[in-house]
Amino acid sequence: MQHLRPRAAWLWLCVAAALPLTAHSATKTATFRVEATIISDCTIGASGMNFNNVGTVTAVFNATSTLTITCTPMTSYTIGLDAGDVTGSVLTDRKMGNGAARLSFQLYRDAARTQVWGVTAPTDTIGGTGSGAAQTVTVYGQIPVQSTPAIGAYLNNVTATITY
Repeated sequence: MQHLRPRAAWLWLCVAAALPLTAHSATKTATFRVEATIISDCTIGASGMNFNNVGTVTAVFNATSTLTITCTPMTSYTIGLDAGDVTGSVLTDRKMGNGAARLSFQLYRDAARTQVWGVTAPTDTIGGTGSGAAQTVTVYGQIPVQSTPAIGAYLNNVTATITY
């Protein structure tokens, strides 16, 4: 009987070797959350306003600029324009400067140029509601009749502020 055991083991080994080997693979998964919170947000951009060449200021000169506003949908906003960075410029009498010389101008919310644009909501600002897409707003500028200042380039940097 002892001879049968090594033969049985050998036979079993031969049978096992003849069977196909199957590769065993496994997978496991995990789930995770991806999230974001959309908040009220706005951006604002502005194009320059250029009255071009102005000779004697015995007539009115008009020009426009465009503000581009993009706000998240349903975000209410107001846009104000300050008097700029020239000494002596105030909302009711904006000034461009060239050294000590000044050239008066005004910015308006309407094409008829009757509603001065300021910084006090809702009195003299423009309001709107965001849609998620870019919206444009026109700024209407005017140089009124006045005493003609000295020759030169007159500038003022006006800041447009969006409040939402």
